[in-house]
Amino acid sequence: MAACGRVLRPIVRLALAMGLKHEDLDGLLRDLLLNEARRSWRAKGTEPNVSQLSVTTGLNRKAVTARLRQEGDFMPRSESSAAARTLTLWLEIVSTEPQHALLPVVADGEALSFESLADRASRGNVHHRTILEELVRLNMAVERNGHLELKANAFVPAANVRTMLTFLGDNVRDHLMAGVSNTLGEQPRLLERAVFAKGVTLEDAERIHQLVRQRWGVLHDELTKEMRSAVDHASADANGRIRVGIYTYYEDEPRGSRPMPGKRPTSAGS
Repeated sequence: MAACGRVLRPIVRLALAMGLKHEDLDGLLRDLLLNEARRSWRAKGTEPNVSQLSVTTGLNRKAVTARLRQEGDFMPRSESSAAARTLTLWLEIVSTEPQHALLPVVADGEALSFESLADRASRGNVHHRTILEELVRLNMAVERNGHLELKANAFVPAANVRTMLTFLGDNVRDHLMAGVSNTLGEQPRLLERAVFAKGVTLEDAERIHQLVRQRWGVLHDELTKEMRSAVDHASADANGRIRVGIYTYYEDEPRGSRPMPGKRPTSAGS
């Protein structure tokens, strides 16, 4: 559980930054549990029934049956949130009436305000101030002088986020798959190593970061040539895939977590 928590923490950070909620993550986890449970049973030559999936995942039979009947992409959709619905409605209005990109938070009478907009989008189930704070947190709107100004053209918290999320999903998935494969003793053992040190300055960390970037550039070119050659010479029925990656991460940790003097860099992995 501790290892899973450590792995999931950055995922939860990403989810909150993207506007996902507990309901989204809960549904995703249930679907992934079922998906992996079915894969595990099938790897042993058995097509699992509802009871077997229920025992393996801990989900009750009713939940298993309901989720197995669902079709399509099992990934949760953040557009179901009140903030997403409000922003979508706001964008629709602004597309024909650009002046409404700036709205008073509240207004008298029938004048359009963010309060009335949020109430309409959420059907009165979520207070407009709660939705406002969420849009501001996601940098999709700015509040000043009793008004809220639209700063987004879609419910996407950052530019090119779809492309970045695609890379994130593919790269981190395969990195974790390598580590999980090695931990479970699957063969062949895959390269998954890291070297780390504590008690350094951020300036030295950045210097090392740049060194890694330079060395990776050379290796990247070599790997690209090798992979291109492998693809060109592969038979038509070849279905294998390979991903080689590298990463660097550093931060300034609290003083209480720093090592005792004399601590040396440590290498870990498989």
